[in-house]
Amino acid sequence: MKLHMVGCSHHSASVEIRERLAFSRSQAETALEQLRRTYPETEAVLLSTCNRVELYLAAETSEQCPSHHDLVTFIANFHGLDPSQVFNELFEHTGEDFVRHLFTVAASLDSMVVGESQILSQVKQAYELATEKSCVGPLTNAAFQAALRVAKRVATETAIQQKRLSIPSVAVAELASQMFERFDDKQIVVIGAGEMGEETLRYLIDEGAKQISICNRSLARAEELAAKLAGKPEPWNKLHDLLADADLVVSATGATEPIITKADFKAISALRFQKPLMILDLAIPRDFDPAISKFSGVYLYSIDDLAKVCESNRAQRQAEWPKAERIIEEETARFMADLNHRSTAPTIKRLKARADDVKREELARLLNKLGALDPRIENEITTSFERLVNKLLHPPLESLREETRTGTQSGLLDALKRLFQLKD
Repeated sequence: MKLHMVGCSHHSASVEIRERLAFSRSQAETALEQLRRTYPETEAVLLSTCNRVELYLAAETSEQCPSHHDLVTFIANFHGLDPSQVFNELFEHTGEDFVRHLFTVAASLDSMVVGESQILSQVKQAYELATEKSCVGPLTNAAFQAALRVAKRVATETAIQQKRLSIPSVAVAELASQMFERFDDKQIVVIGAGEMGEETLRYLIDEGAKQISICNRSLARAEELAAKLAGKPEPWNKLHDLLADADLVVSATGATEPIITKADFKAISALRFQKPLMILDLAIPRDFDPAISKFSGVYLYSIDDLAKVCESNRAQRQAEWPKAERIIEEETARFMADLNHRSTAPTIKRLKARADDVKREELARLLNKLGALDPRIENEITTSFERLVNKLLHPPLESLREETRTGTQSGLLDALKRLFQLKD
C-alpha cells in the first residue's frame, strides 16, 4: 500500500509561492476531477488554505500511485508554471510520515497559530470535497477519519486550545493593537464574509469596535453575517469609497487575483490625504497588491508578517507540546498497525485456505485408504490433522503479526507469498 503527499506550507514556502500554488474551491474541484481521470486507481484529497497547499494520495500498490515528480508536475501545470520553478519548494511525506504529518496538521500543531481550530474545519472540508468528487477510497477515508479523531483527542486531553485562537485573533489582538489604542472610534472595513471574515468580526467586536462595514461580493452573505453578529453590510461597488474613509481594513476573500491593485489604490490614496491606514491582508492569494505598502501612511501586513507574533503564541503552549506529541505518536503507531494488518490479512486468508485445501485432500485420501473406522478414531485423526496444520502455520503467521504490530518491513510478507506460491 502506498501513502504519498506533496505540498508546501508557511514553514517551507513564502507567501509569494503559496499564493501561486493555492487552489480556490472551484479549482480544487477541477484538480480532483483531473486526478481521478489521470490516476483512476489512486485516492486523493487536496487541502489548500492560507498557510498550506497539500495533496494527499493513496493507492493499493506503489505502481498505481503517481511519483513525486508526477505530482509536482501536476500541481505546477495546473497553475501554468514550469515544474522546475516550484520543485524545490514542495516537500513530500510517505508512509508513516504521511500519517504523522496529517495528524499534526489536523490537530493544529503545524499551524502558524498553534491551537487554532479553523484548520480542523478546513481538513474536514477538503475531505468532504474529495468525497463528493469520488476521489476518497478506503485508505484516505481511514486516514482522514483517524485525523479527526486525533484532533479531538489533542483538543480534549491537552490545553493547546485553551482559549479561542485563530489567525484573525492574532492579527487583531497583536498587530492592530500595536497601532490603535482603541477601536471604538475607528472606521473599520472587513472584506470577505466567509469563515475568516466572521472570525475577524468576532474579535473586532470583542475589542470594542463599533463602526464596522462588511463588504462582500455577495451582499446577501454580508447581510447575513451582519445580522448574525454586527456591522453594516455594503455592496461590492462601494469598496473603494469605504477604503477612502477607513482606519483599519481586514481582508480575507477567496479571490484568485488582487482585489485592489496599485492603480486602484492610487485613486483611493488621493482621497485620503495621507491619513494613516492599516491593512491586514489575511488572504492567499493576497487581496492587496504588495506595492500598496509604498504609499505614504499605509501599513500593509500579509499573513506571513504574523510569524513573529505567532512564535510567542507557540512558546506559551510549549508546556503542552509533549502531551500532544505523545498523542500523535500513539495514534500514528495505531494507524500504521491497522494499515499493516489490512495489507497482510488477504495473504493470511489465502495461506490458511491453501493449508485447509491440502489438509482436506490428504485427510480424505487417508480415510478412504483406511476404510470404515470407529467415529471416535476418525474424529481423533481429523483433530490431529487440524492440530498439525495449525502448529505448522503458527510460527510464520505469528512472525507476520509481529511485523504488523511493530511496523518493521523485513520483507516477510513477500517471502511468504513466494514460499507458499500465493497469488494476489
